[in-house]
Amino acid sequence: MDLRTFLSASIAAIACAIFAAAFPAFAQNEAADHVSRALTTFSNFERDPQMTWFQEHVARARGILIVPEVVRAGFVFGGSGGRGVLVVRDPKTNRVSAPAFYSLATASFGLQAGVDVSEVVMLAMTEKAVNSLLSNSFKLGGDASIAAGPVGAGAKANVVADFISFSRAKGLYGGLNLDGTVITVNNDWAQTYYGKPVLAPDILIRNAVSNKQAEPLLDAVSKAGAPKK
Repeated sequence: MDLRTFLSASIAAIACAIFAAAFPAFAQNEAADHVSRALTTFSNFERDPQMTWFQEHVARARGILIVPEVVRAGFVFGGSGGRGVLVVRDPKTNRVSAPAFYSLATASFGLQAGVDVSEVVMLAMTEKAVNSLLSNSFKLGGDASIAAGPVGAGAKANVVADFISFSRAKGLYGGLNLDGTVITVNNDWAQTYYGKPVLAPDILIRNAVSNKQAEPLLDAVSKAGAPKK
């Protein structure tokens, strides 16, 4: 095995180990708990005085991917992982879909050490972004562009990308680089949450399923995304 192959295999193995350690197997009620945690995270971003750009532009987002915890760890080799909840908004009716579930994983190599935990919200700003999320798996920065969102009470920058990401960690903002992150649909969690096998397009586009437990999250996103009068 050459050095490049060894490094690639090592990075993948470490990233998987980090992800598995941080997120053990979930029982049925833990999918619902994750939706509740997504509501808490979304509310945190809605109230944060440093997130004015997010608050002013969330109405334009076609979809919102909320990740209550992204765990990043490593020493030279590293990686990060998390679980996300996605809702999609119909631009004509402002109707917010039921949540679909996703897994995020990133491997990296470089000078790094330690462990940190961030909460992340990604705004899917384009049709391409939404279509990417309807596939089984895709890579940020490869299959769809991603940019870090402006942070600060007076942030006014014009950002153009398929996805715009915002992160918060222990009072720090914007420090999590998600370029290269692989996002994979989690059909097992969807089946657990809705009580039957269901695919992301059925949840997000066809509105084929629902769960009353998600209503507080959908209501919060709907109000945040309502056109300003």
